[in-house]
Amino acid sequence: MPLTSAQLDRAVGAVLASAAGDALGSQYEFGPSLPDSMTPEFGVGHFGHDVGEWTDDTSMAIPILKVLADGRALDDPDSLAEIVQAWRVWAQTSKDVGIQTRGILSSLSSTASADDATAAARRSHDATGRSGGNGSLMRTGPVALGYLDRTRAELADAAGRVAQLTHWEDDNVMACALWCVAIRHAILTGELDMRAALRSLSERSLSAPRSGESKRPDPLTPEALTRWGQHIDEALAPGIHPRAFSEQNGWVVRAFQGALAAVAGATSLVDAVQRAVRGGNDTDTVAAIAGSLAGAVYGATAIPADWRAQLHGWPGIDADELERLARRAVA
Repeated sequence: MPLTSAQLDRAVGAVLASAAGDALGSQYEFGPSLPDSMTPEFGVGHFGHDVGEWTDDTSMAIPILKVLADGRALDDPDSLAEIVQAWRVWAQTSKDVGIQTRGILSSLSSTASADDATAAARRSHDATGRSGGNGSLMRTGPVALGYLDRTRAELADAAGRVAQLTHWEDDNVMACALWCVAIRHAILTGELDMRAALRSLSERSLSAPRSGESKRPDPLTPEALTRWGQHIDEALAPGIHPRAFSEQNGWVVRAFQGALAAVAGATSLVDAVQRAVRGGNDTDTVAAIAGSLAGAVYGATAIPADWRAQLHGWPGIDADELERLARRAVA
């Protein structure tokens, strides 16, 4: 869709700021919360990532971004299969793959389809009774770029569909749908409004049937929407900091809340990402999630030049290539 220069800047920002947050948080991963007086810096990551190198969060987002940059949609089985196969190959040599994600991808063959991946995710969930890790939300930022000129219901469906390639649990569907709708809103308006995203999903659950209805019930039930309204209120409470959600922020709900608190309480893109890192524990992932929304609010031009210059990662690309892909995804 035709975008203004400001909207295009914000769309690119959703991708670049997520990668920057990912790389910035890498060396602090699984560490304690940090005081506000401490300024996070790029460094060698917990799993050996180089200075300025993004981790699995951004690496898993890139195949999604590439599909959208090629002008394809995420309701296309071939596109989803391409994403799954790119993840499967990446996971074989990656320095870091989430436990839930590794288990799913390692079970898939070189000819596995999106349905195969989703079925594997459901089997894993059924076997353990849970699959609520944050590995789906961390990669969800680019999804919104392909749905700026489509309905919020279509975007929510796409976000849930991509989430369930590895994470079956309903909380993943809800978190990814909310985050993507909020990113879309921020790109188009420059505003952060997670409560508006929740209202839009409530309207969708009442009026628009979910695609793939025969496979499973719609997870966006009134009860779930009410519970997520409470989660959002907690994250938007006055004076709240991501540190309040650092315990168990490997869980998608806590990661969502920590990232939202980071952005909502920030005065700039840099402040948002640094607040996420200071929250502690799963710092790279929470900062990547926060960066995707902060970038959609503040734009790529708010990213410091020295941050951008250092960014790089799998599959051998840098910030300039990420920007090129983002621009193509919204073209």
